[in-house]
Amino acid sequence: MARRVSLPSEVAGQCVFCGIARGSQPASVVAESDDVLAFCDIQPVHPGHLLVIPRAHAGDLAELPEETGRSMWSLGQRLAGAVRASGLPCDGVNLFLADGAAAGQEIWHTHLHVIPRIARDGMLRISANWSLPPRAALDETAARVRAALG
Repeated sequence: MARRVSLPSEVAGQCVFCGIARGSQPASVVAESDDVLAFCDIQPVHPGHLLVIPRAHAGDLAELPEETGRSMWSLGQRLAGAVRASGLPCDGVNLFLADGAAAGQEIWHTHLHVIPRIARDGMLRISANWSLPPRAALDETAARVRAALG
């Protein structure tokens, strides 16, 4: 698999994805609505790798309005079906959103990847060394997240 190259998220002080949403930056648009836009990733894992972005800038999930998030995921789901039906090589699809640098976010405008997968492509490997935590630890984690929801 080719190494992915990090691109600067800003061109002349402007967010690249905001430029795409405005039409001032080039993109191979697949679908759009009033609040979201989908286009081909310029560094595709496989042909058919798409990005879904909000038209209004939201640097991360905390800044993304819930309704816009629903629109992004709904369009991502529809696009996953379209990629499968397109005739492009596709044995499965990953929907992936990196939120923050530690999660791999490189462009600071929220975006959902729709990634066609091919059997045994090696793109995502889950470690066989994971262990099941005790139920008490899971219950504690659930309680902390519930409390943070407010």
